[in-house]
Amino acid sequence: MPSLIRSGDVRETEKRSVEIQSSPLKRRLRSHSTTLEDETTTTSISTLLNLYSSEKWKSARKSINSSPNGKIDGVCNGSEIRLIKSPRKRLSDCFPKKPKWNPKDSAQMSVVKEALHVSLAPLAIVCREDEQKRVFEFCKTSIQEERGGSLYVCGCPGTGKTLSMEKVKQNLLDWVKEGGFDEPNIVALNCTSLGNTSEIFNKILDVYQPQKKVNHTSSPLQHLQKLFSQKKQSSSEKMMLIVADELDYLITKDRSVLHDLFMLTSFPFSRFILIGIANALDLADRFLPKLQALNCKPLVVTFRAYSKDQILRILRQRLAALPFDVFNPQALELCARKVAAASGDMRKALCVCRCAIEMLEEELRDTSSTMNLLQQENTSSAQPKSHATEFLAKQETNIVISLTTSLLSPSMNPGFTQVPFAS
Repeated sequence: MPSLIRSGDVRETEKRSVEIQSSPLKRRLRSHSTTLEDETTTTSISTLLNLYSSEKWKSARKSINSSPNGKIDGVCNGSEIRLIKSPRKRLSDCFPKKPKWNPKDSAQMSVVKEALHVSLAPLAIVCREDEQKRVFEFCKTSIQEERGGSLYVCGCPGTGKTLSMEKVKQNLLDWVKEGGFDEPNIVALNCTSLGNTSEIFNKILDVYQPQKKVNHTSSPLQHLQKLFSQKKQSSSEKMMLIVADELDYLITKDRSVLHDLFMLTSFPFSRFILIGIANALDLADRFLPKLQALNCKPLVVTFRAYSKDQILRILRQRLAALPFDVFNPQALELCARKVAAASGDMRKALCVCRCAIEMLEEELRDTSSTMNLLQQENTSSAQPKSHATEFLAKQETNIVISLTTSLLSPSMNPGFTQVPFAS
């Protein structure tokens, strides 16, 4: 189709368009428009930078804002969420912050050794709550029903058997006073102190009837059997609780003493409660087969060896009363782990800590004398003195860990003997 516009008209139109675009008015309008666009772009960029520069960028795992359902304002599903980063747990954080102790202070040294002494009974016996509860409930039921019973407490040495029984006795007396029951006669004896195994029946009879004289025709055992076969004759007769420690000392060739002792609790009118404590775990099964045949086998409560966490908890309880830190946490954890792996004997753990303190005391004496010699020889130079001070501080920090390792290594041998320490 032929074009209706002539070529001359086209050239004239292009010429006019160029003149309009290059006119001063058009140039001013175009310049103003460009300025507005630049300002708008700059404003939007600065707004975004101000919005996000105040907060640090967080990864998708640590920030809820980066999740698909998250909000920039920290609000998710209508509830405000605070992002708290949990601190790294360290062993030293488990211990209360206290000032460091001064090993050169003799008063502080004696207080630490006393706190770690085996003979010191703690105010609260931890890690044995379940065993104490079972023994307490047994004694409580026997007193309420006014009937005899026997209980056998067994466990390895140093597992808290004797201390737990002392705590049970105290709790039982408190419960009796609160409940209005007659206070039972409680006797604690160590069977190793008996001159003869049958002497235990004399002890029981003296407690049950202190003013009663026994005829020479009958033995104390026969008299007790007669008493427990009859009804209660007077209201003054109370329940009696005997806690016999080291019960395996009463094992004889015919085992008659042990058998007769436990049989006293099974008489129809017996008011005798027996708690026997020994280290043998299977004493009731091996040495008392007759009791099982007569259906009067004692209740058995077993004290297991302490674990690493339990030993560490008891050591921390002992040291918590001190106003300063003695051991670093790594030393206590090492001691607890080694003792738990060897035997679980809490007395051995206390002995190791106490020996470490005494050896540290001896090391400090030797180091102090060495430093005095160095100071006398180098009075004019300060550098040797600083080296000696740094050496002493390093010894005070690390000696417990090294001594704990050296003290515990013999316990792995079969011929290990308990390390003696000054009382």
